[in-house]
Order: sequence, then structure tokens, then C-alpha cells
Amino acid sequence: MENTAYNQAKLEYQNWGVDTEDALTRCAAIPLSLHCWQGDDVTGFENPSGVLSGGIQVTGNYPGKARCKEDLFKDLEFTYSFIPGKKRLSLHAIYGISGKPIKRDEVDCVHFDPWLDWARVRGIGIDFNPTLFSHPMAAAGLTLSHPDRAVRDFWIRHVKATRKIAAYIGEKQGSPCLHNIWIPDGLKDLPADRLGPRERLRDSLDEIFSVSYDKTFIVDVLESKVFGIGLESYTAGTADFYLSYAAMRGLYPLLDNGHYHPTELVSDKISSVLSLFDKAALHITRPVRWDSDHVPLFEDEVKEIAKEIIRCHGEERVLIGLDYFDAGINRIAAWAAGARTVQKALLYALLQPHGELKKMQDDFRFTQLLVWQEELKTLPFGVVWDEYLRRQNCPGNRWFSAVEKYETDVLQRRN
Repeated sequence: MENTAYNQAKLEYQNWGVDTEDALTRCAAIPLSLHCWQGDDVTGFENPSGVLSGGIQVTGNYPGKARCKEDLFKDLEFTYSFIPGKKRLSLHAIYGISGKPIKRDEVDCVHFDPWLDWARVRGIGIDFNPTLFSHPMAAAGLTLSHPDRAVRDFWIRHVKATRKIAAYIGEKQGSPCLHNIWIPDGLKDLPADRLGPRERLRDSLDEIFSVSYDKTFIVDVLESKVFGIGLESYTAGTADFYLSYAAMRGLYPLLDNGHYHPTELVSDKISSVLSLFDKAALHITRPVRWDSDHVPLFEDEVKEIAKEIIRCHGEERVLIGLDYFDAGINRIAAWAAGARTVQKALLYALLQPHGELKKMQDDFRFTQLLVWQEELKTLPFGVVWDEYLRRQNCPGNRWFSAVEKYETDVLQRRN
């Protein structure tokens, strides 16, 4: 059936030099990695009654969180039905599946075979993260930079194990598995020694990366953070540390737009990183006053991040994931709303005449550039977005009614 509104929008965009059909095709091919931990408040399967610690915090107690692997599988599958585009899933090491408790430094490939089986049937790629928090050995807020060699060795063993798992996942699924290291390591108050922890972190990373894997199967990235809860004055793994380390060791940085000073914009960093690295990783969240991990909204910075990805020809070079956890609202709605927002921003970016805008800048036609950038904002983007959802067999803007029914039928029946 002909979509008259879309055809009119298509012609209007065509007048600005934009091919909507090309935008729809390209958007559908950009992978987006959904974070499994939104579904159960970063609890995992290691110790379901555990409480988070180590510079992170989940707030809220909305009913119906996933309590076991069956719940999480079911909720994820339902969530993916609302998300258009190419799909991936990011796992933490604490989501290993076994008939008995798994020690962090003994986590193994077999513990993630059930995830691989589940994802393969659904055409979903998997990414992976070591879990260096919420554990007795991370009680001091220090892991790979801890002054005690025994503590560092424990976490080195853990990350070596997770890199092995990531390479295994990548080989089994036939696409590279992103392996992302984030540590909470820092101090609440002013440090007496900033150099020592960073030297220990460097040495720990050197030991971890002394084991080589085929880069066809694993992409090693490092995620920086400016501070954490209870670690407000100092963190060892800052952006400058990890950027330098990644550049020297042939690794990649991960940019999380909640992990910088409030006046810093990740959108401005993407082009810097892509001018020096052949790829980079990205976590999209919404910081309100700090790294508070709210659900992303279709706001300026998210749109600008997406524009930079497209302007820099980063569709295959920027590995995009989500990272937030809100337990104050329906968790499935949080997942779906955030993922749809990022897809929306990518499509919006693909509907910009970047070549012509760049030429205006290079020709110093700044007045015309300003005018075009403003006029493009009122083109019928919503009509193209609706067409994208239709072609992806995803619900339109009334999708939340299905989530409400799922909450009544499924979530409210969980203890």
C-alpha cells in the first residue's frame, strides 16, 4: 500500500539533496548493542541478592525486575520487538549461566554458551564486559590499581578469563565481540599519590594484554570515567590515561557521554578519536547532574553524537552501545525508549545533506550554513521515522500500550 505522506516527505528531502531510501537502508544496518543489566538492576546471576558497590548505583524499586535467566531472556526478547535496526547484546561477566556459583576469576566460555544459543537463533550479536565491582575483592573501590598484589592478581585473572570468553564468543558468532574494561578504581578524598595507582594499573593492563587473540574475533576497548559514587576526588582510569594507553598498545577507547565533566561533549570527541584510531566504542546514556545513567532522550547532544558518527563515516567504525539503568520506571520501557531514541538520532543524522553543509563550511559560507541547519530541523522527519518503523516491523508511537499489558500479565506476577 502506497504511503502518500512518506512519498511527499521523500520529495521534500530530495529538494535538499537527501535520499530518504538510502537513509532507511543505512540506518537498518548500523548495529546497536543493548545492555543486559537494565533488566535486573545490574544484579546478575552470581549473587542475585547482592547489593551494588564500587562507584555505581541503581535507584528505584519498580516492580517486576528479572529474577533469573528465564526472566531476562523473556524480557529481552519482548524488548527487541520494539527496536528497529541491527541488534546486539552487551553482557557482563556476572551473567554467566551455571548450575553452581561461579567465582569471578574462574568464569569460563561454557558459562556463556546458553547466551550464544539464545542469540544465534534471533540473529543477535554479543559483546562482553568483565565485572570489576560488587565483589568483596573490590570493597575498597580498587581493583587493577590496588596496592595489594594479591588483589590485583585476582582481577588480572578475571579479566584474562573474560578476554578469552570474548574471543570465543566472537569466533562462535562470526562477528567480533567487543570486550570493554571499566574499573571503579579511585578515592573519595584528595590523594597523596596519583602516580602509583596509575603505574599499577598500567602494569596490570600490560599483563592482561600479554595474551594475544585474533582481532577478527575480539575488539579490546578501555572505558574511562571522571569519578564515581564514593570516588569523587580521583580515578586512576581517566580519559587521558586510557587514550594514551590505547594508542600505545594498539587498543581502542570507549567514550561514555556520562563519564566526562558536564561541560565536555562526547560529540566533539568522536572526530578526534576517529582521526587517530580506525575505530572507537561508544556508550550512550543521559547524565543529568553527573553520570546518573538516565534513559537517553531525543535531545541535542544525542542528535549531535549521531551526526558526528555519520559525518565521520563511522557507521562501521563506531561501535555503539547503551549503558544506563533506571529502576524507577518500567525496565522494558526504559530499554526500548533509549534504544529507539538512538535509532531515531541515527536516522535523523542520515537525513542531513552533510556533503553540502561541509562544502559551505569549507567555502566560508557561514550565513548559508546557519540558515540551512535551522531550516533542516523542520523537515518532515517524523514521517520518515514512521516509515522506518513500518519497514522494520516495529510498533509505531503507540508501542507503550503493549508494554503496559506485559507489565500486567508478566511483570506484576513476579515476587
